[in-house]
Amino acid sequence: MHHFLFWFFSVFYMGIILGKLFIVLTVISDSHLHSPMYFLLANLSLLDLGLSSTTVPKTISDLFTDCNIISFPKCMIQIFFIHVMGGGEMVLLIAMAYDRYTAICKPLHYLTIMSPKMCVSLLVTAWIVEIIHAVFQFVFVINLPFCGPNEVDSFYCDFPRVMKLACVDTYKLEFVIIANSGFISMATFFSLIISYIFILVTVWKRSSGDLSKAFLTLSTHITVVILFFMPCMFLYVWPFPTTSLDKYLFTVDFAITPLLNPAIYILRNKDMRVAMRRLCKRIVGPHGISK
Repeated sequence: MHHFLFWFFSVFYMGIILGKLFIVLTVISDSHLHSPMYFLLANLSLLDLGLSSTTVPKTISDLFTDCNIISFPKCMIQIFFIHVMGGGEMVLLIAMAYDRYTAICKPLHYLTIMSPKMCVSLLVTAWIVEIIHAVFQFVFVINLPFCGPNEVDSFYCDFPRVMKLACVDTYKLEFVIIANSGFISMATFFSLIISYIFILVTVWKRSSGDLSKAFLTLSTHITVVILFFMPCMFLYVWPFPTTSLDKYLFTVDFAITPLLNPAIYILRNKDMRVAMRRLCKRIVGPHGISK
């Protein structure tokens, strides 16, 4: 099992790195993709890569060396950056939903509303919100007294598992975690789904029932939202007591979803496929690699 998991995480993490960096490089290098939607997509890819990098490399190292030890400071740092990157993804997914709403429902005002200044403002807001979200929980946990058990029954450090090791009653703090991570995840998920339904209804009314183009545009975003939020809601809406299934769900958010996201955006987006072909031709030349 250790050998299987080692190769599983290694292959997936390499795919995540290559996929995310290729998306970012494509968006930067191709002038046809210099639009708000692809600006947000490139930043979402970087956050995805950051989220995976907080846990997967340490997991690979543990599986390879059988030395499953993490120091308390590194454990706290891991928790902090998991919630920084995760919170940022939530805000960016909301920003991308707003971008699609503007493009589909207000096409004539799209470039005015989604100006470069607005895109940068959305990105800065994402970073501010994610840091506040992480710090709000982190300040409570880091000051807990840990004087007894020191084994975390998981592949990584996170609030529910680490708090079980505290030597005091954490009932009030458990409520804070549920309210901050659980309810926010659930509220954001349902808000996004409702916004996509609103967009589809608006298009249906304007186009006399033709939803195919709008649904094709939104299906990519809906798929990514479902893949990202379902494990989050399972882990944080009812995080106490934790179950044995929790420690395996992390593979969805930290390994599988970040790897699937590039494939989803590339396969369902014609502009991305064309831009990537142009980039590949530019790298290897029009006739491939010559000897």
